[in-house]
Amino acid sequence: MIETPSPNFDERTLPISILVLHYTGMPDAPSAISWLANPESKVSAHYVVTEDGQIVRMVDESKRAWHAGRSYWRGITNVNSASIGIEIVNPGHEWGYRPFPDAQIDALIPLVHEIMQRHRITRGNVVGHSDIAPGRKDDPGELFPWHKLARLRLALPRPTRNLMDPHWSDSGFMLALERFGYDISDPQKAVIAFQRRFRPELLDGVIDGECRAILLALLLPRPRGDD
Repeated sequence: MIETPSPNFDERTLPISILVLHYTGMPDAPSAISWLANPESKVSAHYVVTEDGQIVRMVDESKRAWHAGRSYWRGITNVNSASIGIEIVNPGHEWGYRPFPDAQIDALIPLVHEIMQRHRITRGNVVGHSDIAPGRKDDPGELFPWHKLARLRLALPRPTRNLMDPHWSDSGFMLALERFGYDISDPQKAVIAFQRRFRPELLDGVIDGECRAILLALLLPRPRGDD
């Protein structure tokens, strides 16, 4: 692990309960790391994972890094205070979005596991930036391999069995989506964020039967501490 301290942090006011995954959205790793360490940027993350699997630590986990911005998850509005932020090097949609290399994900997985164990973070609180800020952010995006984390119980899986369309109205779906954790102040962007996370092959913002069935399956009771 490389230590590259960022001055962009302050004190937490909430216990850690969320892990947020981002992509850097910059041309390359040096540019991203330099920006996160620049006091003028006013942004930072606890860790950066490069495409070749190098882990860079920038802010101590006990401190509040500035990675989430204006965001919301499961009733928490000060997500920075309640979260650990990991930036995953990828040019993003602006600079040439591409799949995440195996070496990068192989380095990310044990880091996520260790953070979850240290802070008792449930897999339902391992989220993408687009989940907590659907009106503003797209990362880590539809190419991020959530299924690899889910197989190891490091994130919620996409439900695939016994899917039943509950025939919710659109307003009923939105209420259920809010219950699951999303900010629904911009309904279409909230739906797209949900699709990006759980049905990435079709990001159309349409509340169809598959979206309803996936959300229902996610809301069904799971073993205690497994959400």
